[in-house]
Amino acid sequence: MAKQTNLKWVVVGLLVALFIGALDVTVVSTAVPNMIGDLQGGHLISWVFTTYTLTTCVTTPIFGKLTDLFGRKAVFAIGVAMFVIGSALCGMAQSMTALIWFRALQGIGAGALNPVCFTIVGDLFTGEKRGKMMGVFASVWSVAGLLGPLVGGYFVDQVSWRWIFFINLPLGIVAFVLVMGFLKEKFDRQAKKIDYWGAVTFTVAVSALMYALLSGGEKYAWDSPVILGLFAAAALFLVLFLRIESQAKEPMMPLSLFRNRVMNISNLSGFLAFSITSGVTIYAPIWIQSVLGHSATSSGLTVMPMSIFWPIASNLAGRLMYKLGVKASVVAGAVIVTAGAAWLTALELQSPYWYWVFILSMIGFGMGLVSTPTTVMVQSAVGWEQRGVATAANSLLRSLGQTVGVAVFGTIYNYYVADQNVPAQLVRGMHVIFLLMIAIAAAHLLAVLFLPSHRKVMAQQAS
Repeated sequence: MAKQTNLKWVVVGLLVALFIGALDVTVVSTAVPNMIGDLQGGHLISWVFTTYTLTTCVTTPIFGKLTDLFGRKAVFAIGVAMFVIGSALCGMAQSMTALIWFRALQGIGAGALNPVCFTIVGDLFTGEKRGKMMGVFASVWSVAGLLGPLVGGYFVDQVSWRWIFFINLPLGIVAFVLVMGFLKEKFDRQAKKIDYWGAVTFTVAVSALMYALLSGGEKYAWDSPVILGLFAAAALFLVLFLRIESQAKEPMMPLSLFRNRVMNISNLSGFLAFSITSGVTIYAPIWIQSVLGHSATSSGLTVMPMSIFWPIASNLAGRLMYKLGVKASVVAGAVIVTAGAAWLTALELQSPYWYWVFILSMIGFGMGLVSTPTTVMVQSAVGWEQRGVATAANSLLRSLGQTVGVAVFGTIYNYYVADQNVPAQLVRGMHVIFLLMIAIAAAHLLAVLFLPSHRKVMAQQAS
């Protein structure tokens, strides 16, 4: 494939596609007041974010499997088209309800962008080159995190909030043309049996779980019949999904993946580590504003070190992990994340601002050393025919980790802090959150110690 493919232009196209998907996660929040002013329906605004997150998580593994069944280009084309069309419709929305539905379409398209882009990179590059490219692609999320508020603020202030969606059209078209035009894919097009029932039961299970996590403790109490019913439905349909997958000729998510030690530990690593990052990005600004009394702008800038050091470490890991060892990189990253989480528990009311700068720098650097090698290991542990679904499963576990982290930390915060307006009480409550974070970090470090040695990982590497 690589000999017939123009690697340079395909990589550019993939980077653009991944960038618009990542940018949309952060850019929309800057336009909330203007959206409410134009469209009304302020009570529905949380659905603008929830719907996008929900549809993205649900469709990610489905698209991952489709790339293995029908090739990467076809699924990439569908994903980009849906994302671009959804973006255009969002920009033209005349009501909050319409915007929510169009965000759902956009989220479905976004569900294809991340796994398909990383899967194509895994196909085009092997060995050390794959590691280097994964480091570059992992950086896109951090760059988007930095630029999102700036880009969104510019369009909202200077043009219109609608352009935070319209900007995706030219970029999406560029990505589509470059990848479809320059990626030469040799794919044996045979009749494939799609696991429809597996897809349906998976969709219901994940949708119920995600909605329960996103609305529990806020819209509904955790012990309300609605949330308990959603958790029960998620468990029931997960059991049905596993039963169907065990019998399907072409399962949506082959259960054999979960008999792979590298896959299991990498997925667990993603779930645990990304739950920590979701917590620090939410509660660092709260501490900076409520405890130290800094401005909202200052608190927002506090998170920047993590977004800066993450891609630096990702690129270092991509270049060095084959020389120093894949496991060594992951374990080193886990140690640094644990050290950063431990420092959180030492914060006091009088702790200076620069503590946060160093803590978030450490966590960002550690996450960069963890995330890139685990992605490479997941793709190296399977062959071409399962690389799409394996990559998507890893992406899903990371997203679930973030969502569960937000839900659990939010519940603790509301229980201890919500009714306390004095900084001393805020600090005491947030220490409980930080203690949980270090427990998660320690569990993560323990888990990655069970990764096979670098030599064994390389010996198992599939083409």
